[in-house]
Amino acid sequence: MSEQDSFLRLSKVSKRFGGVLALDDIDWEVRAGEIHCLVGENGCGKSTLIKTVAGVHPPTSGDIEIAGKPALPLSPASARALGIQVIFQDLSLFPNLSVAENIAVESHLQGGLKPVSYGHMRKLALAALKRLDFHLDPDATVADLSVAERQIVAICRGLAAQARLIFMDEPTASLTRSEVKRLLAIVTRLKADGIAVVFVSHRLDEIVEIAERVTVMRDGRKVGTYPASEVDQRRIAHLMTGIDIFQSIVARDMSGEKPLLEISALSRRGEYKDISFTIRRGEVVGITGLLGAGRTELALSLFGMTRPDSGAITLDGRALSLRSNRDAVRAGIAYVSEDRLSLGVILRQSIGDNLILAVLKSLRGRFGLISDGRRQAFAADWVSRLAIKIPGLDRPVGTLSGGNQQRVVLAKWLAAKPKILILDSPTVGVDIKNKQGIYKVVADLAREGVGILIISDEVAEAYATCDRVLHMRAGRIVDEIVPGQISEHAFEERIYA
Repeated sequence: MSEQDSFLRLSKVSKRFGGVLALDDIDWEVRAGEIHCLVGENGCGKSTLIKTVAGVHPPTSGDIEIAGKPALPLSPASARALGIQVIFQDLSLFPNLSVAENIAVESHLQGGLKPVSYGHMRKLALAALKRLDFHLDPDATVADLSVAERQIVAICRGLAAQARLIFMDEPTASLTRSEVKRLLAIVTRLKADGIAVVFVSHRLDEIVEIAERVTVMRDGRKVGTYPASEVDQRRIAHLMTGIDIFQSIVARDMSGEKPLLEISALSRRGEYKDISFTIRRGEVVGITGLLGAGRTELALSLFGMTRPDSGAITLDGRALSLRSNRDAVRAGIAYVSEDRLSLGVILRQSIGDNLILAVLKSLRGRFGLISDGRRQAFAADWVSRLAIKIPGLDRPVGTLSGGNQQRVVLAKWLAAKPKILILDSPTVGVDIKNKQGIYKVVADLAREGVGILIISDEVAEAYATCDRVLHMRAGRIVDEIVPGQISEHAFEERIYA
């Protein structure tokens, strides 16, 4: 099969879930050994398409060919046997098992009961790691690895299972820029080995950098497939959303406003040192930097989750001693974690219950009870204010798209009427249209006088949304820039120097 041959071909594929048409008459192909990007807003059908090819969802109609032969009916097992591997955003690894056991697990799912050969597992694991030119201890426990290293384990698992097409669903959502570059280099290596990669990402700069072809989906339909050389970020965004999205610098001079949060010589051994900065009323301040800079560690101390060894925190002229996150909330500080799935929302609880979590005491009536009517009215009000798209307040929050989950987290904390809002990587895994919505919420809050701290490893995001941006490196603030006074490119060069 030559590189230009179709390894995967879908013809008139549709998928219905009850009365919902999730995929509508999809014609699509992926060539052997190509890097193909699949893009679209949350809810456009990307995940349904992937799961249909992986044998999870049988198509309602249409045909699927793999390696030139009809592949239907497909099951997850038969799809894997045909060379289809999917690396989902949660990676689906066994955290309590070793690297070798995770990589070689596929070989022990076939052939019934048989003794486990740990020597054979190590051999498979080392061979897969060698193909990627990556060094990792095969006996290390996966729970002890970084997110980037777990990505490598998931890719190696596919290689050990003789993958010919690997779907990567948001593989860079939790990675730093340096880790992203390493992952993109590995994707290029997979192509050189003749393995096709379908790369799903909301980061349009990565798509332009890595793709050979780009397929855009919207509302369950394929808008089109385009050579990467013929589209840029703005064009892709327009095809995804149907509107033109422009991102301009919004930096304002807030030096005349009253100081709201003042951090003085804050230090915590091994995490950050001698941190001093001020956030003024209505100001949006960003912190960016490389992995290990100490950004999240600083945020956790500002929210009372960890205690600094020295230094001072002053809010609205009052010195704070934060012994817990409850102290921070009482003082008027809210924190939206970068890990919204674990720390931001309770996925199995209803949307309504998630929205009232931070204000339970204020909703209590007689005998300390919360009436269902009051709960419903309060939650519905915040759904309306933040334009959260939901199927119903009683549905689990885990049924929402990433962008709407993030809005639920924001609404939960905004309901507590904070003076300071800390947003740690607020748009990770959020599509471009929902990013713009979150940026608008930030701008509206700032106009109302809320002080906002945005932590982001996306330089473009910090540059376009903040009044000032602090550069953090190795636990210290080493630079401060005002967007517009230097170019975004010049600032990015400072960070990655």
